[in-house]
Amino acid sequence: MTKFGVAQSVARVEDQRLITGTGQYTDDVHLDGQAHGVLLRSPVAHARIASVDTAAALEVPGVLAVYTIDDLKADGIGELPCMIPLKNRDGSDRAETPHPALADGVVRYVGDPVAFVVAESLAAARDGAEAIMVDYDDLPAVADLEAAAGAGAAQVWPDAAGNRAFDWEQGDKAAVDKLFADAAHTGRIRVVNNRVVVASLEPRAAIAAYDAAEERFTLWLPTQGTMLLKNLLANAVFKIPAEKIRIRTLDVGGGFGMKIFLYNEQVLCAYAARKLGRPVRWVSDRTEAFLSDTQGRDNISTAEIALDADHNFLALRVHTLAGMGAYLSTFAPMIPTMAGTKVLPSVYRYQAMHVQVEGVLTNTVPVDAYRGAGRPEANYLMERLIDATADQIGVDRFELRRRNMIPPEALPWKTPTGLTYDSGDFARNMDVALETADWAGFPGRAAAAKAAGKVRGFGLAYYLEATGGAPTERAVIRFTADETVEVLVGTQSTGQGHETAYTQLVVDRLGVPPEKVRVLQGDSDTINFGGGTGGARSLYSEGGAILSASDMVVTQGKEVAAVMLEAAAVDIEFEAGSFRIAGTDRSVNIMDLARALHAGQIPDAVDRALDADAEHKIEAITFPNGCHVAEVEVDLTTGITEVVRYTVVDDMGKVINPMIVKGQIHGGVAQGVGQALYEHTAYDEGGQLLSGSFMDYCLPRADTLPEIEVVLREVPCKTNPLGVKGAGEAGSVGAPPAVMNALTHALKDRGAAHIDMPATPDRIWQALAGKAA
Repeated sequence: MTKFGVAQSVARVEDQRLITGTGQYTDDVHLDGQAHGVLLRSPVAHARIASVDTAAALEVPGVLAVYTIDDLKADGIGELPCMIPLKNRDGSDRAETPHPALADGVVRYVGDPVAFVVAESLAAARDGAEAIMVDYDDLPAVADLEAAAGAGAAQVWPDAAGNRAFDWEQGDKAAVDKLFADAAHTGRIRVVNNRVVVASLEPRAAIAAYDAAEERFTLWLPTQGTMLLKNLLANAVFKIPAEKIRIRTLDVGGGFGMKIFLYNEQVLCAYAARKLGRPVRWVSDRTEAFLSDTQGRDNISTAEIALDADHNFLALRVHTLAGMGAYLSTFAPMIPTMAGTKVLPSVYRYQAMHVQVEGVLTNTVPVDAYRGAGRPEANYLMERLIDATADQIGVDRFELRRRNMIPPEALPWKTPTGLTYDSGDFARNMDVALETADWAGFPGRAAAAKAAGKVRGFGLAYYLEATGGAPTERAVIRFTADETVEVLVGTQSTGQGHETAYTQLVVDRLGVPPEKVRVLQGDSDTINFGGGTGGARSLYSEGGAILSASDMVVTQGKEVAAVMLEAAAVDIEFEAGSFRIAGTDRSVNIMDLARALHAGQIPDAVDRALDADAEHKIEAITFPNGCHVAEVEVDLTTGITEVVRYTVVDDMGKVINPMIVKGQIHGGVAQGVGQALYEHTAYDEGGQLLSGSFMDYCLPRADTLPEIEVVLREVPCKTNPLGVKGAGEAGSVGAPPAVMNALTHALKDRGAAHIDMPATPDRIWQALAGKAA
């Protein structure tokens, strides 16, 4: 086995710089002559802007400019587009929510930007923003999802009747209705998938410079891929050729979907830099993050399941209200529709399904993709439904799953959503999870908890993910004169460990020393390609491109080595980093070959003869899956829930670096447990954000999580050359239903009413007290 090759838990190569403080984030960039930008944000959720008086702000010492929507209109600045077209059930197009970088006559949520102040210092910019006088004429606001969908609700947009941005459906309604009519049993559940903030460790930031001579922007942004933002800014906002914009992304401290999208501040910094002829920077503080970062989830779903007399699943019927916030963000309509519903059948056999999703506008921060992007919501609904149905018809919850799981011999399996699963061993994964989590020993642990005045619950959730993203990816491998192997990639690491995984692939394929490999990303001038990172796509897409580029290096290297070794190319073999004449001991190491090329020592060969540029076409998505088991203990006096044991059995296909994969699972589980028990974005009736800081918004902490045991069962994916399946989002998909099923199991004999996420002590106590009363 190649040292530092695939399937090894090698230490992450990027960690040395990150943990020693030598990493570089956007906020570390300081340009000569830079100015500072501050946004004046709306303090009300819905109002007409009667007037904006900037005169006093312009008198503040150090203030350079104050921009409003009038300035943007005068200079022809375009709006932030929603990239997802969608048809309603009646065939009409979804509603539009025009989204300028500054509010145009109406503000629609607390935090909606009204003016942009640019000054010599951050303090002066803040003083300038405070000096702006805005006259607001209040309008009725609605922040609650269900209320916004109800009759007579305040209208967020006049052209979106009933606050419906879209009313979408998928599936065969007639077939589903027939199967329900003939069913021996049915089950039903209604669940809330609570709205959450992303809370990445590194906040958003934007630094823009403009070269007047070249009429060209350079922006430093923490992104999940430069090319999307480059193209959106060029085509939709500034309406200039894409080559007139350069995006640079350095180290990124967490993305989770939120850093994919186009934001107001990116537009405004670039605009101001061009107007002023000097760099402009904006860096979010944590309060602004709560008010302006896209948020996640915010669904209310009702699901029904039809079963035959033998408890085989027949049909699934789902209705979802999906909160969109005040504006449709870059990919927002796709998340609860095409992204989420495609995995609704999960690993179970259904004959038919029908889903209706209504996108509902509210006077709140826009909602878009958050780790898992629709798939956590879908899996949560399915796994809660199965537990509820088992209880309603009086069967074992685990056996009900096992009976309906797609067996390995039935794969490939085409689902009612049109997807085809290529690989998996679902029932065995569940059995291994039950064994590893010691289901057999649970009664003893429950008895011990009861003796301590608590109740213990055991919850299981099987999940299935479907990865996504751009249909191609590209990689370039270059051997440089300084004896470095550069690997140019179109994805963007936001903490996942891409540099390590990609290095392992190159080392494994080419046998080069790992310390000689340098992964390059995040500069749209150097790397003018790539679909970015999102949808757990990076390894199977970029990895495939790296394999193709590596194979090209070997093919080209054989030609060059043949000249150097004075042999025919067909007689050259390549193994463990060396080209060798077959059947002899005459060979040349690939690094020595590259050195000779750059030194001009090989006749008729150019110094870049080993370099390769390969595009990988993604023929099919992958389906990571697995089983999460959570055990919780509930203190009946206080309602406090503690997760005391946690087990994951995951099928990520072939695993390149088990340590990194397990780390990704741990992080996802933490986010899922956070949503289940702690996190909730709360607004009052008037649309004021009540949970706008970490004093009011609770995140899981190290001492609230147990050790997380992870078992990796590799069932290779059959649709990509690496055999891998996406791993980045899986933990957050399986954790919420596992925890909530465990909580339901703990409380069901206590008569507590249905509890939705987040299962806070207050909610649990109220449910228990209500039953007692």
